[in-house]
Amino acid sequence: MRYYLSKAVPPFTRVLLIESGSRQLLEDLLDGLYDVYPNMQADLLTCYAGTPAKYRIDRGAVYRVGEYPDPASRKRLYAELANNRYSVAGIVCSAEPIMTKWKWMLAARLPAKVFVLNENGDYFWLDRGHWTTIRHFLLFRAGLSGAGAVRTAIRLILFPVSLLYLILFAATVHLRRKLRTL
Repeated sequence: MRYYLSKAVPPFTRVLLIESGSRQLLEDLLDGLYDVYPNMQADLLTCYAGTPAKYRIDRGAVYRVGEYPDPASRKRLYAELANNRYSVAGIVCSAEPIMTKWKWMLAARLPAKVFVLNENGDYFWLDRGHWTTIRHFLLFRAGLSGAGAVRTAIRLILFPVSLLYLILFAATVHLRRKLRTL
């Protein structure tokens, strides 16, 4: 993950878009990106068949995660993507468990500045200048913000106590049964 300490935005010359959520979000983003950055070359990493309607296949490559089933092929993909020298990588995080391991592994491995696109079509850069937005995003996804925060925190605190009680109860019942058979 490059540019984490820097608040500067690199040029959108070479971009990797990781389609790990709703396709409509990426189509809306592509429309605006191609208008603002007409010389941008955008590659796409996806798990879906086909490409988004607004994606220009003549100005980028498409990588499908289904073509990299084993660790050796994934390692080759990571190396190829790193050699493409992306300046920016975009990740769709739309509260859908699609390609979760892929997108965060690529965010960590690629030497590119990463932006996160959420389900509302909003985006933020993954850098130290946006740490409050990142913190709020993580708390919201963990259920620790808003009206459900207290309930979630109480569940987290009570879980170990409940688990210990159930284990002790099961051990007591089995021990009593064993003692009766003697």
